[in-house]
Amino acid sequence: MKAVIMAGGFGTRMRPLTYNIPKPMVPIANRPIMEHIVTLLKKHGFEEMLSILYYQPEIIENYFGDGSDFGVRMGYIRAEEDLGTAGSVRNAHIHLPDFFDDTFIIISGDLLTDFDLTGIVQFHKDKGAKVTLALTRVDDPRPYGVVITDE
Repeated sequence: MKAVIMAGGFGTRMRPLTYNIPKPMVPIANRPIMEHIVTLLKKHGFEEMLSILYYQPEIIENYFGDGSDFGVRMGYIRAEEDLGTAGSVRNAHIHLPDFFDDTFIIISGDLLTDFDLTGIVQFHKDKGAKVTLALTRVDDPRPYGVVITDE
């Protein structure tokens, strides 16, 4: 399976930690956040990954390389400008349309989660959905973005 890792943000809310490294490379338990994501993805059968980069892309590219040290295949798209989340995915789709020819997951490179990605993909396929969002409820969603649903 394939995964798109969004890893282009500036990490302004985490300064001063992110003055010299992109937020996905901030260490947690002696490993960059994004390495935890790559490990989670691999655990759930995602072996082909595309990282969308903007801020200090060379740091992420140099760390992960082609992904072989992590047991995955890693490719990269460098955005020429800050396109935001949806714009970055669209830009990647324009440059690498074949990558998006099957079910894929989009995940943030600065997310620490234990979501059951296998279950999410199975739910998505069982429902025949075009898009599935995995969300978690928080007391105050304003800093993260508000998602309005029917239920």
